[in-house]
Amino acid sequence: MSNDGPSFVIVIGASAGGLNAIAELVSQFPTDLNAAVFVVLHLSKAALGDILVNRIQKNTSLDCKIAEHNEEIKSGQIYIAPPDEHLLAKEDRIVIGRGPAENRFRPSIDVLFRSAAASHGEKVIGIILTGFLNDGTAGMMAIKQSGGHCIVQDPNEAEYPDMPLSVLENIEVDHCVSLKNMGEVILEIIDKAEEKGISAPANVKAESKLSEKAATAIDEVRKLGEKSLYACPDCGGGLWEIENPPAGKAKHYRCHIGHSFSESDLMLKQSEATEHTLWVAVRMMEERKLLLQKFAKENDEKGLQRLSAEYNHRAKDLQQHILKLKELLFAIHKD
Repeated sequence: MSNDGPSFVIVIGASAGGLNAIAELVSQFPTDLNAAVFVVLHLSKAALGDILVNRIQKNTSLDCKIAEHNEEIKSGQIYIAPPDEHLLAKEDRIVIGRGPAENRFRPSIDVLFRSAAASHGEKVIGIILTGFLNDGTAGMMAIKQSGGHCIVQDPNEAEYPDMPLSVLENIEVDHCVSLKNMGEVILEIIDKAEEKGISAPANVKAESKLSEKAATAIDEVRKLGEKSLYACPDCGGGLWEIENPPAGKAKHYRCHIGHSFSESDLMLKQSEATEHTLWVAVRMMEERKLLLQKFAKENDEKGLQRLSAEYNHRAKDLQQHILKLKELLFAIHKD
């Protein structure tokens, strides 16, 4: 980062219920904030970034914009991740990427947090707000390892407490506070900051580099962890298990293409993939049943009753298998 750049990088991650929480938080930032602010909010791929910017801009005196690739990082600026694109804070420049989804999301909170930790170390303030699941936990671990500051919204007040709770279960955070007090905590960190001489460890820097690429060599992933028994539910490639020392709690999995999952997200993706495969099987069996019934009717019209009866019998047997498979699918969905 250049000498005239911001003294701190604030990275904020939120999902369900996050827009209101982000608006409340940025309203607490002063005009002379000596930090650059980066925001990842999980949105649909069809979401309009301008609407998000306008909504947040109404609540802050800082300039708010959709982040652009290779633009300079400036103090007092709020950068919003573009819909369906990763946002990375790399040294004094912004990187926008369309690599594979991480933790099932693009933009991913983990990608932003990890990049900030790798480039800015102890000058990073990571914030996790309301949201489902656990995107941001591995990224917050990277910030912690790199000497940065970790803040989570009090899950008792979060509209959706999953994300804050996941961080609290895996990391010893610096602050777990109410949203209304968060701005004060952030300003105190900036005002009382002291150089600790901590930089990002090699594993954080290495994985951040992988996040910048849409695809990587398989040997590069091997350096980060051990090959697991699991296959990537998105591309079918092998998954490497990556632990985050010293605690090792927030482990995650990455394939050589770049897809990345926490353990709980991997389980969800496996369940989704299993259900999808079974529904494809039901569809194929239904089509085969219809074809058998067609053959039965044609042979009956030709007076070939024995052959017609055989096709009808096979169609009925297949129907029983279809019903059993549907029962299994409904049971999976219920669980």
